[in-house]
Amino acid sequence: MPPDVALTRLDELVRSPFARLAVLLEGMAPGASPIDLSLGEPRAIIPPFLGPTLERHLSEFGRYPPIRGIPALRQAIADWIGRRYPTLGGRIDADTHVLPLNGSREGLFSAIFPALARKPSIEGPVVLIPNPFYQAYAAAAAASGAEPIFLPSTRETGFLPELEAIDEALLKRTIAFYLCSPSNPQGVMADRAYLARAIALARRFDFLLFADECYSEIYGGAPPPGALETAYGETANFANVVVFQSLSKRSGLPGLRSGFVAGDPNFIASFGRFRNVACPQVPLPVQHVSVAAWGDEDHVEAGRALYRANFDVADALLEGRYGYRRPAGSFFLWLDFRAFGGGEEAATTLWKGCGVKVLPGAYLAQAEPDGVNPGKDYVRVALVHDKDTTREALTRIVATLG
Repeated sequence: MPPDVALTRLDELVRSPFARLAVLLEGMAPGASPIDLSLGEPRAIIPPFLGPTLERHLSEFGRYPPIRGIPALRQAIADWIGRRYPTLGGRIDADTHVLPLNGSREGLFSAIFPALARKPSIEGPVVLIPNPFYQAYAAAAAASGAEPIFLPSTRETGFLPELEAIDEALLKRTIAFYLCSPSNPQGVMADRAYLARAIALARRFDFLLFADECYSEIYGGAPPPGALETAYGETANFANVVVFQSLSKRSGLPGLRSGFVAGDPNFIASFGRFRNVACPQVPLPVQHVSVAAWGDEDHVEAGRALYRANFDVADALLEGRYGYRRPAGSFFLWLDFRAFGGGEEAATTLWKGCGVKVLPGAYLAQAEPDGVNPGKDYVRVALVHDKDTTREALTRIVATLG
C-alpha cells in the first residue's frame, strides 16, 4: 500500500467520532438549551466514599506508584471477580491473574503489542473487530501494523459477530479478537454458549480473546455472563482469555481513569513487562479510591436503578418508534433513523431543531466490502443523565421527528 494511502487509512481508523460530530455541527446553533446524549459519560452519581478516601491519601501523589499496583488493589479486584462470578471465588490469584490499568481504554489499546509479539512468525497478522465498534480497537490494530478485520454486527447477526462465518484462513492469522459484551452501541449480551464458542476459537487458533466487559455491571435483568467464568468452566483455566474492566461505567467514575485486565497468566506476565516500560502507572491515591470502589456494591446498585428508571422513560416515549428496543445491558440506545435521512441527517435535525446532541452511528462503524456502513441509518443515544433530563431530551426528540 502506498504511504499516502496508508496514512489516509490510518487517519480514518483513529479519527474520533466526537471530533467528527463537532465538525458536523460546527456553526449550527442549537434549537433549545443543549442536552448532550452523544457521550457515554455517567453524570448522575458520585460514590460517597470518593472524597474522604482521596483526601486521606493526597500526600501519596508525591510518590511514584508501582506499575503492578499496590497489593491491596490487586486483591480487591481479585475479590470482586470472585464475588461477581461465584464459580471463580478463590480462583483468581491477585499476583498472577490481575493488572491494574489507567482505565480500560489504555489496556485495550496497549495490550495489542504483546499480543502481536506472541506470534512473531505470522505473515499478515489480523485483529478481529465487531462492526460497529469502540475506536480504541481499530486504533490498536492500526498502531501495531496488524490488519483490522471488521465483522458485521447488525440486526441480522443479533448485533454480535457471527462466529461461524469467520473464514478459517483469517483465524489462522488472527492475533486478537475484541469482543464487547454488553455491546457498545447496541447493548446486546453475549450468552454463555456464544462466549464458549469464541473461547474455543481463540484456543484452537491460539489468539487472544480480548473481552471488553466495561458495561457488565449495567443491566436490567439478570447480570451478563463473563468470559473468565466461561473459560474456567470449560477447561478450569484462563488460557487465551483476558477481560478488561473499568470503574468508569460500573462506578460512574470516568475521570478516575482506573480499571484492570485479568485472565491468562502467561499473557498477564508479558503484558506486565511491557507496561513497565511503555504505559503509565495508576496514581497511588487513585489506587486507594479504587480499592474502596471495588469493595462496595451499594453505589453500583444505585447506578443501575438510575439507568433502569431512564429506560422506563424510554419505554414510555419510544415504544414503537425508531426501531426502539430496551437493551439488555449498557446505557445506550441504538435507534434507526433511516426514515429521517439516516444518522448524520437526524443528528443535524435534532441539534438544530431541539438542542439534543446524539452520535451518528456511521461514526462508530466502517464500511463493509459492499461499501455500506452498517451504522449509517442509526444514532447512538447515551442515557447517562438523571431521569428528568432524560425525559426532557427524549420528549424533544419525539416532538422534533414525530
